[in-house]
Amino acid sequence: MSTISNTLKRTSDILKNGATKQILEYEKSFSTIQNLYNNLLSNLIKTNFNQKQAHQTAKNFFGTTNLRFAGIDGTMYSKPLFDLVIFFGGAYASTGTITLQENNKPKIEYDEKTLQQTAGISSVVPIYVNEIPDIDQTFFATEQPEEISLNKPLMDETIINNATIANWIMTLAEYYLAYKLATDQNQKTHIILLDRSLSIERASLLYDTSKRELWEKKSSILGYKIDNEPIDVNDLTIARQYVHNPALGLPPQRADYLRYAIIHIANQKEGLTVTQILKELGITDEKRTKRVKRYIKHLVKRDILKEKNETYTLNPKYAKTWEHIRKLVTSLGDRFFFTKTSETTSLMKILKDGKEHWLTTIDIAFLILFTLQMLMEECWNRHVLLIGITKDTAARDFKRQLIPIMNNEGLLKANITPEEFEKLPNTDRMILQSTSIFNPEKIKPPWSIIEYDSAYRTMIPDRQGRKGYASGAIKNKIGLEKTFVKTYVQLSQAKTDPLLRSNVLLVDRLVYPEYDYKPENVVEFWNELSNGTKESVETILFVNKDVPNEIQNLVMIILEAMAPSSIPEAFGHNKPLFIADKVAKWNYNQFKRIVDTTADWIFNNHKLRKFIFYMSTFRERRATIEAARREQF
Repeated sequence: MSTISNTLKRTSDILKNGATKQILEYEKSFSTIQNLYNNLLSNLIKTNFNQKQAHQTAKNFFGTTNLRFAGIDGTMYSKPLFDLVIFFGGAYASTGTITLQENNKPKIEYDEKTLQQTAGISSVVPIYVNEIPDIDQTFFATEQPEEISLNKPLMDETIINNATIANWIMTLAEYYLAYKLATDQNQKTHIILLDRSLSIERASLLYDTSKRELWEKKSSILGYKIDNEPIDVNDLTIARQYVHNPALGLPPQRADYLRYAIIHIANQKEGLTVTQILKELGITDEKRTKRVKRYIKHLVKRDILKEKNETYTLNPKYAKTWEHIRKLVTSLGDRFFFTKTSETTSLMKILKDGKEHWLTTIDIAFLILFTLQMLMEECWNRHVLLIGITKDTAARDFKRQLIPIMNNEGLLKANITPEEFEKLPNTDRMILQSTSIFNPEKIKPPWSIIEYDSAYRTMIPDRQGRKGYASGAIKNKIGLEKTFVKTYVQLSQAKTDPLLRSNVLLVDRLVYPEYDYKPENVVEFWNELSNGTKESVETILFVNKDVPNEIQNLVMIILEAMAPSSIPEAFGHNKPLFIADKVAKWNYNQFKRIVDTTADWIFNNHKLRKFIFYMSTFRERRATIEAARREQF
């Protein structure tokens, strides 16, 4: 057996050697970046954003150049208290006005008394430790939905450490607050900034709600009545993919989205034959026609479509699905974040058939997804600019997906070998940040790369190398296109040292058809399925820095104006989100004090002494005794 000193020395050597090797490998990666700007990125990085054009775009898009904005950030907290765990989640907004000017930088005014007047919502839910595995999908067994997963030992400490309920509450709060601000008639909000990647978040929520075998066993909103109509599996199926924007051709007539396109057509026009449905979809080839017929047959079997004399109509119940889902979200959201008294024993419980049921994290995932899609719908209808900003990201789709696809299509002016390209750092952020530092005279903040469709995250070059074709990255599935576009930006550099630059941020935003969906901004691919069926995928792509992009120009002028130079810890980030984060942290500390004070009060209440002894855990009891012993010395 080794002595303690030898063990520590061995640990130190392993750590030092491992870290050194990692740094040397990264140094080799950086050596390939020296000429990356000239060889690849010079045609993809945009600079010199135009104030006058941004002023005009704001006039056209919003109808005004005095724009109300809100930056939203959240906080969460959880703490065991005897046999309970207290879960807290909330979201808070920093608000103000930005005035765009033709020939000068925008003026920004932040609303005063932010802490007292800020928009904010929160909720707190105490749950017994033994009930958490029935609520939190972390512990669900997919193979046997009615059972708790045995992959994780169900000890109190393990349950508490792995519980995700507070995070789900916080996420719901952020999106619900954004939705409330977007729909507030008293104070019109023009710009909503979220400290999240919108496209990645939606993809993640779709995954979290994808296991249909869990719905019937673990979803409490199934069977919950809205307007005396119970929410059923078909409602959840339809609403889960409800992104409807005819001006963008959404949902697209391809892949799994085809069934939702059929549902929307049936909802708009009553009594259609198969021939008429095919005409509405613009489908003429034999293989795709067979798919449409198969989907129609499936929808009839699921009772979503009604068939009579070879004519198909949408079941009247599902013509109101989205209306019912909107009511579901607003009723549960208002109850969760605004109600002071509840008809149930917990705000996270609902009454169904006269009995109380916990909302599980699958239910909350559904509510977040529906809220996000409601927010998107309102932003399209009301011309609200919806922007997501992510500080630290390990995304690499710019390197792994976009560049190879553009190269395969002949859309790049590149002079870099595949071997050199592969040696680049693994994350997009590090590639772009390093390129900026190595080329200080050529790349001056603020800058941004071209905007590209978030669907490229799920795409790879055609496996056969064919031009004009693309494949899905996983099981040949390509995510929803023409919904979000993303980019990377760098907003600031120090006046005294041009090499001292802010971090590269990932920014994605909602697509707006009148600005983004133009022939020059659309790149079409064919996706060939396993049976030989070919489907068109239209993506938004501003192929080089010279392609006009009015919304990106407007966004960059706004983000540059909101990047504080006087706050070191927020250098090159977003001041509204920075303020919202500070407000969230303040509320976190206040709530933590409330919980800690409540715990101390219970500990010191002589009437509850026996209760405390039996209800507290071994660790709590030991910690209390050890703390008392330390105080004696």
